[in-house]
Amino acid sequence: MSIYRERLWPTPWIFVASALVIPASLLVFLPIDTTAGVIVAIVLYLGVVGLLLGASLPVEVTDGHLRVGSARLPVEFVGEAEAFRGAEASLERGQRADARAWMGIRGWIGPIVKVQNTDAEDPVPYWIVSTRRPEALIEALRSARAAANPPA
Repeated sequence: MSIYRERLWPTPWIFVASALVIPASLLVFLPIDTTAGVIVAIVLYLGVVGLLLGASLPVEVTDGHLRVGSARLPVEFVGEAEAFRGAEASLERGQRADARAWMGIRGWIGPIVKVQNTDAEDPVPYWIVSTRRPEALIEALRSARAAANPPA
């Protein structure tokens, strides 16, 4: 059962900015052939859009796992989760990041959640996950952890 679900789609401005591939390809191919230039421009833009859509990660919390893309962390190993925004998020993704950390980040999404990994056998100390709704993700992780580890 899914407690939280989000897909890290690119923001609309990314699609608008990537449309610059159209005039760039037209500049190159129009002198050769108008039809070829238009076709190449359309195909290149659709290819860029396809790559952007393919790069969007699913983030899901179920009663058993935190899943980001194809990576899974059992909720029994989910430790404390903390949200970061703005400059703090940039520092966590960059200067403060541990080289062993697992990162499921997308540059077009500013906020992140840092999730501690309590598995002693796992060399990854924490996960950094991009999310548009950090508080909702943290609450979902708390709920899933509480359901997996009921009080005795």
